[in-house]
Amino acid sequence: MRLALATALLATSLPGSAQQLPPDTAAKVATLAQKVLADSGVPSASIGIVQDNHIVYAQAFGLARVTPPLPAEASMAYPIGSISKQFTATAILILQQQGKLSLQDPVSKFFPELTRAKDVKIINLLTHTSGYQDYAPQDYTIPAWKVPGDPLAVVHEFAGKSLDFDPGTQWQYSNTNFVLAALIVEKVSGEPFAKFLRDNVLKPAHLEDVLNLNTDQAKLQVTGYMRNALAPIRPAALEAPGWYFGDGDLAMPVGQLLKWDLTIINQTLLTPASYKQMETPYILTNGKDSGYGLGVQIFDYKGHKAIEHSGEVGGFVAENILFPNDHIVIAVLTNQEASAAAADITKQIAPLLLPATAPATTGATDPATTTAQAFAPHLQTIVANLQKGAIDRSLFTANCNDYFDATALADYQSSLTPLGAVTSVTVGHARLRGGMTFSSYRVAFSGGTTLIFSVYLQPDGKIEQLLVEGKA
Repeated sequence: MRLALATALLATSLPGSAQQLPPDTAAKVATLAQKVLADSGVPSASIGIVQDNHIVYAQAFGLARVTPPLPAEASMAYPIGSISKQFTATAILILQQQGKLSLQDPVSKFFPELTRAKDVKIINLLTHTSGYQDYAPQDYTIPAWKVPGDPLAVVHEFAGKSLDFDPGTQWQYSNTNFVLAALIVEKVSGEPFAKFLRDNVLKPAHLEDVLNLNTDQAKLQVTGYMRNALAPIRPAALEAPGWYFGDGDLAMPVGQLLKWDLTIINQTLLTPASYKQMETPYILTNGKDSGYGLGVQIFDYKGHKAIEHSGEVGGFVAENILFPNDHIVIAVLTNQEASAAAADITKQIAPLLLPATAPATTGATDPATTTAQAFAPHLQTIVANLQKGAIDRSLFTANCNDYFDATALADYQSSLTPLGAVTSVTVGHARLRGGMTFSSYRVAFSGGTTLIFSVYLQPDGKIEQLLVEGKA
């Protein structure tokens, strides 16, 4: 069953910009956005574009709320998830500019009780090279996140464990790093993190209508959604206050995110030296480029420097990519979790604005691929059982068993059974995160449909996550 998607009529020309995206390009953006939403069933997307250093496009498509219907508008705030991390990194850099801390300071200077705090530096937190385990790798809302959380308790639990690797030797994404960074901002500044961020980052950047999900959830006009396999969407549970803290707690209209992006391109908020630190990938102890700066990914996109980050919280996925040397930005905000729609729209817009000058680069195969490949035959059996409305609960963790309640099982059965038998399962990509192996799989069915599944495996082989992200 597909959603009947309504298109919002609003095409916002933001204050301070008389420029517009060329009509033919704007028409292509609208067409591809509507197609991605129709194909994926994601309710809405709010899309913003910077070109020639001006905001030239801000338009929303689809429904901000499905029932009763509320058309999406570009003026509506969407959670931006982990894109919030670069705001936290900026707060740290401001404190460094003020001489109140250094990126080279050890964590022990602020929280000596944490694991190997003398060996982990602030720069390791902001570049995901600390070894501290991720407290929130899942792409669905686990039971713990449905009740208010405590950032300090999160840090004590997950940064109190043994490290996943020696500091600086590997890169592994961990939300725990940025919760700890935000707590360091509080300790050094003597102010609540949200207040310091507002007064020293958001206001100087002239950002308006920015919401903090720990205090402003009721102000969101956009509803977040989730989907079990290919079943109809359902409202999603946004994490309770206190769970995202410096790592994914902001929401804003797409135009405000573009204003933020322009502060990075034009280097108007920090010193040139600070921006250089932010945009320089961390080099691991083995000499390899991590591809990650301070709260941002740095890579080459077909011959163009790219600064990128995605974000996800319960019910929402966002994508934001800057091409600083070309003065181009693409931002896409969507309201369905565990969906690739935001990334798909971004990938299709990029060639319209940025002609390719070199082939895309590919990274080396992650060693986690071996684990992912070994699991592929088991996934085929699990999917076949889901088509019958059944699972072997001994294979799953408590969190994943909670996800697969009677409603989810019914949704998986009703939407997967018509696809026919599974004919093949192939590994897309794999990596380590949160002490687990994350893998994506292409699962092909005899009826001709291929779906993308995402899986998290615990070291003992238990399944922490098994979701359908959409059609391939």
